[in-house]
Amino acid sequence: METGNIAFILICSGMVFLMTPALAFFYGGLERRKNILNTMMMVICTMGLASLIWLAVGYSLSFSGGGSFIGNFDKAFFNGVSMTQGVGLPEGLFAGFQMMFALITTAILTGSVVGRMRFPAIFLFIAIWLVVVYAPMAHMVWGGGFLEEIGSIDFAGGNVVHISSGISGLVLALVLGRRREYQQMEYRPHNIPFVVLGTGLLWFGWFGFNAGSALAADGLAIHALLTTNTAAAAGMLAWMLLERVKNGKPTVVGACTGAVVGLVAITPGAGFVSLWSAIVIGALVSPCCYFFISVIKHKLGFDDALDAFGCHGVGGIFGGLMTGIFADPAVNGKTGLIYGGPELFIAQIESIIFTIVFAGLASLIIISVIKRFLPIRVTAKEEAVGMDRSEHDETAYPTFSGMDS
Repeated sequence: METGNIAFILICSGMVFLMTPALAFFYGGLERRKNILNTMMMVICTMGLASLIWLAVGYSLSFSGGGSFIGNFDKAFFNGVSMTQGVGLPEGLFAGFQMMFALITTAILTGSVVGRMRFPAIFLFIAIWLVVVYAPMAHMVWGGGFLEEIGSIDFAGGNVVHISSGISGLVLALVLGRRREYQQMEYRPHNIPFVVLGTGLLWFGWFGFNAGSALAADGLAIHALLTTNTAAAAGMLAWMLLERVKNGKPTVVGACTGAVVGLVAITPGAGFVSLWSAIVIGALVSPCCYFFISVIKHKLGFDDALDAFGCHGVGGIFGGLMTGIFADPAVNGKTGLIYGGPELFIAQIESIIFTIVFAGLASLIIISVIKRFLPIRVTAKEEAVGMDRSEHDETAYPTFSGMDS
Protein backbone atom coordinates (compact mmCIF):
# COMPACT_ATOMS: atom_id res chain seq x y z
CA MET A 1 0.00 0.00 0.00
CA GLU A 2 1.28 3.47 -0.91
CA THR A 3 1.13 5.57 2.24
CA GLY A 4 0.96 8.76 0.16
CA ASN A 5 -2.19 7.55 -1.58
CA ILE A 6 -3.69 6.49 1.73
CA ALA A 7 -3.04 9.91 3.26
CA PHE A 8 -4.47 11.63 0.19
CA ILE A 9 -7.75 9.69 0.21
CA LEU A 10 -8.09 10.10 3.99
CA ILE A 11 -7.92 13.87 3.47
CA CYS A 12 -10.29 13.74 0.50
CA SER A 13 -12.79 11.74 2.56
CA GLY A 14 -12.85 14.48 5.17
CA MET A 15 -13.28 17.11 2.46
CA VAL A 16 -16.26 15.30 0.95
CA PHE A 17 -17.78 14.85 4.42
CA LEU A 18 -17.56 18.63 4.90
CA MET A 19 -19.75 19.11 1.83
CA THR A 20 -22.85 17.94 3.72
CA PRO A 21 -22.79 20.58 6.49
CA ALA A 22 -21.72 23.03 3.77
CA LEU A 23 -24.89 22.21 1.85
CA ALA A 24 -26.87 22.78 5.05
CA PHE A 25 -25.57 26.36 5.16
CA PHE A 26 -26.15 26.82 1.42
CA TYR A 27 -29.75 25.56 1.55
CA GLY A 28 -30.44 27.16 4.93
CA GLY A 29 -29.38 30.58 3.75
CA LEU A 30 -31.60 30.33 0.68
CA GLU A 31 -34.71 29.40 2.65
CA ARG A 32 -36.96 31.67 4.74
CA ARG A 33 -35.86 32.19 8.32
CA LYS A 34 -38.82 30.36 9.86
CA ASN A 35 -37.71 27.20 8.01
CA ILE A 36 -33.92 27.34 8.30
CA LEU A 37 -33.51 24.73 11.05
CA ASN A 38 -35.80 22.24 9.34
CA THR A 39 -33.99 22.82 6.04
CA MET A 40 -30.61 22.24 7.68
CA MET A 41 -31.91 19.26 9.65
CA MET A 42 -33.05 17.47 6.49
CA VAL A 43 -29.48 17.82 5.23
CA ILE A 44 -27.44 17.00 8.32
CA CYS A 45 -29.56 14.01 9.35
CA THR A 46 -27.96 12.17 6.44
CA MET A 47 -24.64 12.36 8.29
CA GLY A 48 -26.06 9.90 10.80
CA LEU A 49 -28.64 8.00 8.79
CA ALA A 50 -26.68 7.43 5.59
CA SER A 51 -23.49 6.55 7.49
CA LEU A 52 -25.14 3.66 9.34
CA ILE A 53 -27.06 2.39 6.32
CA TRP A 54 -23.86 2.45 4.28
CA LEU A 55 -22.07 0.46 6.96
CA ALA A 56 -24.91 -2.05 7.29
CA VAL A 57 -25.85 -2.76 3.67
CA GLY A 58 -25.08 0.17 1.37
CA TYR A 59 -21.45 -0.60 0.64
CA SER A 60 -22.12 -4.28 0.18
CA LEU A 61 -24.99 -3.70 -2.25
CA SER A 62 -22.90 -1.18 -4.17
CA PHE A 63 -19.51 -2.87 -4.39
CA SER A 64 -19.84 -6.61 -3.80
CA GLY A 65 -21.08 -9.26 -6.20
CA GLY A 66 -21.02 -9.35 -9.96
CA GLY A 67 -24.64 -8.64 -10.86
CA SER A 68 -25.55 -6.12 -13.53
CA PHE A 69 -27.94 -4.10 -11.36
CA ILE A 70 -27.05 -4.56 -7.69
CA GLY A 71 -24.53 -6.29 -5.46
CA ASN A 72 -25.18 -8.72 -2.61
CA PHE A 73 -24.90 -8.84 1.17
CA ASP A 74 -21.48 -10.51 1.37
CA LYS A 75 -19.89 -7.38 2.87
CA ALA A 76 -22.77 -6.29 5.10
CA PHE A 77 -21.48 -4.45 8.18
CA PHE A 78 -18.10 -4.37 6.39
CA ASN A 79 -17.74 -8.11 6.82
CA GLY A 80 -14.39 -9.10 5.33
CA VAL A 81 -13.49 -5.51 4.43
CA SER A 82 -9.78 -5.15 5.10
CA MET A 83 -8.31 -2.00 6.64
CA THR A 84 -4.84 -2.85 5.34
CA GLN A 85 -5.31 -4.64 2.02
CA GLY A 86 -7.05 -3.79 -1.25
CA VAL A 87 -6.58 -2.89 -4.90
CA GLY A 88 -4.44 0.24 -4.72
CA LEU A 89 -6.00 1.32 -1.41
CA PRO A 90 -7.11 -0.54 1.70
CA GLU A 91 -10.69 -1.56 0.99
CA GLY A 92 -11.88 -0.02 4.25
CA LEU A 93 -10.57 3.38 3.13
CA PHE A 94 -12.26 3.05 -0.26
CA ALA A 95 -15.51 2.12 1.50
CA GLY A 96 -15.21 5.12 3.82
CA PHE A 97 -14.52 7.48 0.91
CA GLN A 98 -17.57 6.20 -0.93
CA MET A 99 -19.66 6.59 2.23
CA MET A 100 -19.21 10.36 2.03
CA PHE A 101 -20.77 10.35 -1.44
CA ALA A 102 -23.87 8.65 -0.06
CA LEU A 103 -24.21 11.39 2.57
CA ILE A 104 -24.10 14.34 0.19
CA THR A 105 -26.26 12.68 -2.49
CA THR A 106 -29.21 12.13 -0.21
CA ALA A 107 -28.80 15.63 1.23
CA ILE A 108 -29.07 17.22 -2.23
CA LEU A 109 -32.55 15.93 -3.00
CA THR A 110 -34.05 17.55 0.12
CA GLY A 111 -33.68 20.98 -1.48
CA SER A 112 -36.73 20.35 -3.65
CA VAL A 113 -39.15 19.87 -0.77
CA VAL A 114 -38.22 22.42 1.90
CA GLY A 115 -41.00 24.36 3.53
CA ARG A 116 -43.72 21.72 3.40
CA MET A 117 -42.59 18.09 3.86
CA ARG A 118 -42.88 16.41 7.24
CA PHE A 119 -39.56 15.42 8.69
CA PRO A 120 -40.48 11.78 9.53
CA ALA A 121 -41.57 11.29 5.91
CA ILE A 122 -38.36 12.65 4.35
CA PHE A 123 -36.28 10.74 6.90
CA LEU A 124 -37.96 7.46 5.95
CA PHE A 125 -37.75 8.29 2.25
CA ILE A 126 -33.99 8.87 2.49
CA ALA A 127 -33.47 5.58 4.33
CA ILE A 128 -35.31 3.58 1.67
CA TRP A 129 -33.90 5.61 -1.23
CA LEU A 130 -30.34 4.83 -0.21
CA VAL A 131 -30.97 1.11 -0.57
CA VAL A 132 -33.38 1.12 -3.52
CA VAL A 133 -31.87 3.88 -5.69
CA TYR A 134 -28.40 4.96 -4.60
CA ALA A 135 -26.84 1.54 -4.00
CA PRO A 136 -27.97 0.12 -7.38
CA MET A 137 -26.81 3.30 -9.16
CA ALA A 138 -23.37 3.13 -7.52
CA HIS A 139 -23.10 -0.55 -8.43
CA MET A 140 -24.18 -0.02 -12.03
CA VAL A 141 -21.73 2.85 -12.58
CA TRP A 142 -18.72 2.04 -10.37
CA GLY A 143 -19.21 -1.56 -9.28
CA GLY A 144 -18.99 -3.25 -12.67
CA GLY A 145 -22.73 -3.15 -13.35
CA PHE A 146 -25.01 -2.34 -16.26
CA LEU A 147 -24.05 1.26 -17.00
CA GLU A 148 -20.37 0.40 -16.96
CA GLU A 149 -21.08 -2.59 -19.22
CA ILE A 150 -22.68 -0.40 -21.90
CA GLY A 151 -19.57 1.80 -21.98
CA SER A 152 -20.73 4.95 -20.21
CA ILE A 153 -18.35 6.86 -17.94
CA ASP A 154 -18.93 8.89 -14.79
CA PHE A 155 -15.76 10.04 -13.06
CA ALA A 156 -17.21 11.30 -9.77
CA GLY A 157 -20.98 11.06 -9.85
CA GLY A 158 -22.93 12.78 -12.63
CA ASN A 159 -25.42 9.92 -12.80
CA VAL A 160 -24.90 8.46 -9.34
CA VAL A 161 -25.02 11.72 -7.39
CA HIS A 162 -26.51 14.62 -9.32
CA ILE A 163 -29.00 13.24 -11.83
CA SER A 164 -30.39 10.63 -9.44
CA SER A 165 -30.86 13.10 -6.57
CA GLY A 166 -32.15 15.86 -8.84
CA ILE A 167 -34.76 13.65 -10.50
CA SER A 168 -35.83 12.17 -7.16
CA GLY A 169 -36.19 15.64 -5.67
CA LEU A 170 -38.34 16.66 -8.62
CA VAL A 171 -40.60 13.63 -8.13
CA LEU A 172 -41.04 14.49 -4.44
CA ALA A 173 -41.86 18.10 -5.31
CA LEU A 174 -44.51 17.02 -7.80
CA VAL A 175 -46.09 14.56 -5.37
CA LEU A 176 -46.13 17.08 -2.50
CA GLY A 177 -47.47 19.95 -4.57
CA ARG A 178 -46.62 23.61 -4.31
CA ARG A 179 -46.02 25.63 -1.19
CA ARG A 180 -49.14 27.50 -0.13
CA GLU A 181 -48.03 30.91 -1.47
CA TYR A 182 -46.06 29.70 -4.48
CA GLN A 183 -46.27 32.14 -7.43
CA GLN A 184 -48.34 34.50 -5.24
CA MET A 185 -45.35 36.04 -3.48
CA GLU A 186 -41.61 36.23 -3.96
CA TYR A 187 -39.50 33.94 -1.81
CA ARG A 188 -36.25 35.67 -0.85
CA PRO A 189 -33.13 34.14 0.73
CA HIS A 190 -33.02 35.20 4.36
CA ASN A 191 -29.24 34.89 4.95
CA ILE A 192 -27.04 35.40 1.90
CA PRO A 193 -23.78 35.25 3.92
CA PHE A 194 -24.75 31.64 4.78
CA VAL A 195 -25.07 30.97 1.05
CA VAL A 196 -21.56 32.33 0.49
CA LEU A 197 -20.18 30.24 3.35
CA GLY A 198 -21.87 27.12 2.01
CA THR A 199 -20.61 27.78 -1.50
CA GLY A 200 -17.02 28.26 -0.37
CA LEU A 201 -17.05 25.06 1.65
CA LEU A 202 -18.73 23.13 -1.17
CA TRP A 203 -16.14 24.37 -3.65
CA PHE A 204 -13.36 23.33 -1.26
CA GLY A 205 -14.93 19.92 -0.61
CA TRP A 206 -15.46 19.36 -4.33
CA PHE A 207 -11.69 19.14 -4.78
CA GLY A 208 -11.78 16.04 -2.58
CA PHE A 209 -14.92 14.85 -4.36
CA ASN A 210 -13.42 14.98 -7.87
CA ALA A 211 -9.67 14.77 -7.35
CA GLY A 212 -10.16 11.99 -4.79
CA SER A 213 -12.08 9.98 -7.38
CA ALA A 214 -8.74 9.31 -9.06
CA LEU A 215 -8.14 7.10 -5.99
CA ALA A 216 -4.46 7.98 -5.98
CA ALA A 217 -2.24 11.01 -5.44
CA ASP A 218 -1.20 11.18 -9.06
CA GLY A 219 -1.37 13.27 -12.21
CA LEU A 220 -5.02 12.35 -12.84
CA ALA A 221 -5.97 13.72 -9.43
CA ILE A 222 -4.15 16.96 -10.22
CA HIS A 223 -5.93 17.18 -13.55
CA ALA A 224 -9.33 16.58 -11.92
CA LEU A 225 -8.64 19.29 -9.34
CA LEU A 226 -7.79 21.79 -12.08
CA THR A 227 -10.78 20.99 -14.29
CA THR A 228 -13.01 21.25 -11.21
CA ASN A 229 -11.79 24.71 -10.30
CA THR A 230 -11.84 25.86 -13.92
CA ALA A 231 -15.45 24.84 -14.54
CA ALA A 232 -16.60 26.40 -11.27
CA ALA A 233 -14.87 29.66 -12.13
CA ALA A 234 -16.36 29.73 -15.63
CA GLY A 235 -19.81 28.88 -14.29
CA MET A 236 -19.66 31.68 -11.74
CA LEU A 237 -18.59 34.32 -14.27
CA ALA A 238 -21.13 33.15 -16.85
CA TRP A 239 -24.01 33.44 -14.34
CA MET A 240 -22.82 36.90 -13.31
CA LEU A 241 -22.75 37.96 -16.96
CA LEU A 242 -26.27 36.63 -17.52
CA GLU A 243 -27.59 38.63 -14.60
CA ARG A 244 -25.72 41.72 -15.74
CA VAL A 245 -27.24 41.49 -19.21
CA LYS A 246 -30.75 40.58 -18.06
CA ASN A 247 -31.14 42.60 -14.85
CA GLY A 248 -28.39 45.18 -15.03
CA LYS A 249 -26.61 43.93 -11.91
CA PRO A 250 -24.99 40.65 -10.86
CA THR A 251 -26.03 39.17 -7.50
CA VAL A 252 -24.11 37.29 -4.84
CA VAL A 253 -26.65 34.45 -4.87
CA GLY A 254 -26.32 34.24 -8.64
CA ALA A 255 -22.52 34.10 -8.48
CA CYS A 256 -22.71 31.29 -5.91
CA THR A 257 -25.31 29.40 -7.95
CA GLY A 258 -23.16 29.66 -11.07
CA ALA A 259 -20.18 28.22 -9.23
CA VAL A 260 -22.24 25.30 -7.96
CA VAL A 261 -23.69 24.40 -11.36
CA GLY A 262 -20.19 24.58 -12.83
CA LEU A 263 -19.04 22.11 -10.19
CA VAL A 264 -22.02 19.85 -10.90
CA ALA A 265 -21.43 19.85 -14.66
CA ILE A 266 -17.72 18.98 -14.45
CA THR A 267 -18.24 16.11 -11.98
CA PRO A 268 -18.79 13.30 -14.54
CA GLY A 269 -15.94 14.46 -16.76
CA ALA A 270 -13.37 15.91 -14.34
CA GLY A 271 -10.90 13.11 -15.06
CA PHE A 272 -11.74 12.75 -18.75
CA VAL A 273 -11.89 16.21 -20.35
CA SER A 274 -9.20 18.79 -21.06
CA LEU A 275 -8.82 22.10 -19.26
CA TRP A 276 -10.09 24.12 -22.21
CA SER A 277 -13.15 21.87 -22.31
CA ALA A 278 -13.76 22.58 -18.62
CA ILE A 279 -14.03 26.29 -19.47
CA VAL A 280 -16.63 25.53 -22.15
CA ILE A 281 -18.58 23.20 -19.85
CA GLY A 282 -18.68 25.73 -16.99
CA ALA A 283 -19.54 28.64 -19.29
CA LEU A 284 -22.40 26.81 -21.01
CA VAL A 285 -24.03 25.07 -18.05
CA SER A 286 -24.94 28.38 -16.39
CA PRO A 287 -27.17 29.56 -19.28
CA CYS A 288 -28.84 26.13 -19.38
CA CYS A 289 -29.64 26.07 -15.66
CA TYR A 290 -30.49 29.79 -15.58
CA PHE A 291 -33.01 29.37 -18.41
CA PHE A 292 -34.54 26.30 -16.81
CA ILE A 293 -34.91 27.91 -13.38
CA SER A 294 -36.08 31.34 -14.53
CA VAL A 295 -38.29 30.34 -17.47
CA ILE A 296 -39.17 26.66 -17.85
CA LYS A 297 -39.86 25.95 -14.18
CA HIS A 298 -42.26 28.86 -13.91
CA LYS A 299 -44.03 27.96 -17.15
CA LEU A 300 -44.53 24.38 -16.00
CA GLY A 301 -45.56 25.58 -12.53
CA PHE A 302 -43.87 22.98 -10.33
CA ASP A 303 -42.30 23.99 -7.03
CA ASP A 304 -38.68 22.80 -6.85
CA ALA A 305 -38.12 25.01 -3.82
CA LEU A 306 -34.33 25.44 -3.83
CA ASP A 307 -33.82 24.23 -7.40
CA ALA A 308 -32.24 20.90 -6.57
CA PHE A 309 -33.42 19.61 -9.93
CA GLY A 310 -32.73 22.87 -11.74
CA CYS A 311 -29.10 22.86 -10.58
CA HIS A 312 -28.17 19.23 -9.95
CA GLY A 313 -30.55 17.44 -12.30
CA VAL A 314 -30.16 19.77 -15.27
CA GLY A 315 -26.47 20.40 -14.53
CA GLY A 316 -25.77 16.69 -14.16
CA ILE A 317 -27.52 15.84 -17.43
CA PHE A 318 -25.62 18.60 -19.21
CA GLY A 319 -22.32 17.44 -17.71
CA GLY A 320 -22.88 13.84 -18.71
CA LEU A 321 -23.58 14.85 -22.29
CA MET A 322 -20.55 17.15 -22.39
CA THR A 323 -18.37 14.32 -21.09
CA GLY A 324 -19.49 12.23 -24.06
CA ILE A 325 -18.58 15.09 -26.39
CA PHE A 326 -15.32 16.38 -24.89
CA ALA A 327 -13.68 13.28 -23.36
CA ASP A 328 -10.05 13.55 -24.46
CA PRO A 329 -8.17 10.27 -25.05
CA ALA A 330 -4.94 12.02 -24.05
CA VAL A 331 -6.33 12.60 -20.54
CA ASN A 332 -7.69 9.21 -19.53
CA GLY A 333 -8.03 7.04 -22.62
CA LYS A 334 -11.71 7.77 -23.36
CA THR A 335 -12.64 9.20 -26.75
CA GLY A 336 -15.44 11.73 -26.97
CA LEU A 337 -17.50 12.78 -29.97
CA ILE A 338 -15.23 15.62 -31.10
CA TYR A 339 -12.27 13.23 -31.13
CA GLY A 340 -14.12 10.71 -33.28
CA GLY A 341 -15.83 8.61 -30.60
CA PRO A 342 -19.62 8.54 -31.23
CA GLU A 343 -19.94 5.31 -29.25
CA LEU A 344 -19.14 7.06 -25.97
CA PHE A 345 -21.59 9.87 -26.65
CA ILE A 346 -24.36 7.35 -27.40
CA ALA A 347 -23.51 5.43 -24.23
CA GLN A 348 -23.73 8.67 -22.22
CA ILE A 349 -27.19 9.40 -23.64
CA GLU A 350 -28.34 5.87 -22.82
CA SER A 351 -26.99 6.06 -19.26
CA ILE A 352 -28.65 9.43 -18.62
CA ILE A 353 -32.03 8.23 -19.90
CA PHE A 354 -31.74 5.08 -17.79
CA THR A 355 -30.86 7.08 -14.67
CA ILE A 356 -33.79 9.45 -15.15
CA VAL A 357 -36.29 6.63 -15.61
CA PHE A 358 -34.89 4.39 -12.87
CA ALA A 359 -34.50 7.05 -10.18
CA GLY A 360 -37.78 8.73 -11.10
CA LEU A 361 -39.91 5.58 -11.05
CA ALA A 362 -38.26 4.18 -7.93
CA SER A 363 -38.73 7.47 -6.07
CA LEU A 364 -42.38 7.65 -7.10
CA ILE A 365 -42.98 4.13 -5.81
CA ILE A 366 -41.18 4.83 -2.53
CA ILE A 367 -43.09 8.02 -1.73
CA SER A 368 -46.40 6.46 -2.84
CA VAL A 369 -45.90 3.62 -0.36
CA ILE A 370 -44.88 6.02 2.44
CA LYS A 371 -48.04 8.08 1.83
CA ARG A 372 -50.13 5.07 2.77
CA PHE A 373 -48.63 4.97 6.25
CA LEU A 374 -47.50 8.51 7.06
CA PRO A 375 -48.74 12.02 6.27
CA ILE A 376 -46.03 13.48 4.05
CA ARG A 377 -47.03 17.14 4.10
CA VAL A 378 -47.60 19.58 6.96
CA THR A 379 -50.94 21.33 7.33
CA ALA A 380 -51.50 24.83 5.95
CA LYS A 381 -51.40 26.23 9.49
CA GLU A 382 -48.12 24.46 10.28
CA GLU A 383 -46.64 25.72 7.03
CA ALA A 384 -47.68 29.27 7.90
CA VAL A 385 -46.17 29.06 11.39
CA GLY A 386 -42.95 27.63 9.97
CA MET A 387 -41.30 24.26 9.78
CA ASP A 388 -38.88 24.99 12.61
CA ARG A 389 -41.66 25.32 15.17
CA SER A 390 -44.07 22.78 13.73
CA GLU A 391 -41.52 20.00 13.08
CA HIS A 392 -38.83 20.61 15.72
CA ASP A 393 -40.23 23.08 18.26
CA GLU A 394 -37.15 25.25 17.81
CA THR A 395 -36.36 28.66 16.39
CA ALA A 396 -33.08 29.85 14.95
CA TYR A 397 -33.75 33.45 15.89
CA PRO A 398 -35.35 33.96 19.34
CA THR A 399 -36.89 37.35 18.52
CA PHE A 400 -38.65 36.00 15.45
CA SER A 401 -42.46 35.83 15.70
CA GLY A 402 -42.78 32.99 13.19
CA MET A 403 -45.19 34.63 10.76
CA ASP A 404 -42.99 36.41 8.20
CA SER A 405 -43.27 36.07 4.45
